Amino acid sequence: MSSITRSVVKSVLAVETQEGVGAVVRRSIGTAVLRNLTPFLMLDHFRISKGAGFPDHPHRGQATVTYMLEGSSRHEDSAGHRGTIETGGVQWMTAGKGIIHAEMPVHEAGKPDPVGLQLWVDLPKQHKMVDPSYQELNASGIPSAYPEGPEGPVRIKVISGKSFGVESPVRPLGGCWYFHVIFDKKSNIFHDLPAGWTSFAYVLKGRVKVGNEEKEHEEFHTLVFSAEPDQTGVRLEGLEDGTELVLISGEPLDQTVFQYGPFVMTTRDEIEKTIMDYRMSKNGFEKASTWKSEIGNL
Repeated sequence: MSSITRSVVKSVLAVETQEGVGAVVRRSIGTAVLRNLTPFLMLDHFRISKGAGFPDHPHRGQATVTYMLEGSSRHEDSAGHRGTIETGGVQWMTAGKGIIHAEMPVHEAGKPDPVGLQLWVDLPKQHKMVDPSYQELNASGIPSAYPEGPEGPVRIKVISGKSFGVESPVRPLGGCWYFHVIFDKKSNIFHDLPAGWTSFAYVLKGRVKVGNEEKEHEEFHTLVFSAEPDQTGVRLEGLEDGTELVLISGEPLDQTVFQYGPFVMTTRDEIEKTIMDYRMSKNGFEKASTWKSEIGNL
């Protein structure tokens, strides 16, 4: 099969906004200009200053994927799970029927503020009420692919999915590929993507070209790709040494999205039931009225 590249159908600049307690995020997916991108619900590029963070809050019905680019972040939840996501590490949390957790940065003297990405992925309706679960990898546990060999100009961290014969151990509920593409030198690659999946890139550093287009795309832009049946992947060109982006692709879900803050279900009645479950501390939120994290209440 010949390699036919996808193209950019929408480009959205992620503008800095306040979120949580004193945190600053660049949000693209989940805003008025990019609301519906099934199965993706939100993408935040966050930087957390001292004294800021994301104290105790609930989730139901989605997976949250936290990938640390710089620094580290601690987490703690109502099921007794706690730990630290270090630089280059990822936490893939499936909230399922309900969890309450806190995410707080670790600040160290002389080091920059923690920076990372958080992606929310909708769960297929048959998995909305599964028990919460985690898949975590530190930096050394995330495999890398080298399209032109280890000495070549491009390295791809395979957070989930498959890239140039390398497969991540992460197994999401629902199809989702997540790659961190690093162009050490100016170069280009063609990356295969599943036919018909929703796909996008977010430019972290530098400038890129996509497909056969001449337009250059700069950092902090989310680039939504076309998804024609004959488009087998996407051609990406890093225009500067050190250009970085994340390339993400997910299987579209044939279901409606009803979202109320951190609760994501498929009908209004399910959202109302979720709110009642949370208020009444039941059906996944048994500790809602009693549990308080240590890290979020210092």
